Amino acid sequence: MEQHLQVSPLNQPIDLTVQHGLERFPSLPWRDPHSISPEKLAELIATLKRACWQNPQNASLRTCLGMAHAMNYDVYRSMAALESAIHIAPQDFLAQLKYGELFFRVRALHRAEQETLRALEIAASPLEISLARRQLAQIRETGHGGHSRPLWTKSLSFPVAGLAILLLTIACLYLLWK
Repeated sequence: MEQHLQVSPLNQPIDLTVQHGLERFPSLPWRDPHSISPEKLAELIATLKRACWQNPQNASLRTCLGMAHAMNYDVYRSMAALESAIHIAPQDFLAQLKYGELFFRVRALHRAEQETLRALEIAASPLEISLARRQLAQIRETGHGGHSRPLWTKSLSFPVAGLAILLLTIACLYLLWK
C-alpha cells in the first residue's frame, strides 16, 4: 500500500511515498501506546528513520520520529529526534511542544516549563496557543503537587562534611566510653 506523508508549510514540500505494508499511519497514535501493536510501531519507526535519512532537512519527519520513539518508551532517541527537529526548524511549534511534553513526562518540570513557554512564544494560531497553555497549566499543576524532581543547585559538600564530623565524634566517644 502507498502512504503519502504531508509536511508542514515551514519546510520544503515533498511528496514522500512509503511502500511498506502499512495501510496508513494511525491518525492519533501519539497518546496511547496500546493503540498500535509493537510490530507496527517498530515498522513505523523504521519507515520514519528511512524517511529522515532520505530527507535530512525535514523537521516534521523528525518530529514524528521523536513521537514514535516516545511511544516506544525510548526517551533518549525521542529526545534526540526532537532536538534535531528543533535545530532544523526553530519555529516548528509541534516539535517544540512535544519536546516540552517529553520533559514533562520524565518529570523534569522546570525544563518542561521552559520548553513549553518557547512553544507558546512561537504559536501562530489560537489552537496552538490553547494547546501550549493547557500543557503549561498541567506542568504547573504537577509542580505544585510536589511531583517534580528537585533541582540540584547546591553543593552537598557541607552536609557530607557535617555527617563525617558527627560520625567521627560518635566513634571517639564510643572509644572513650570503653
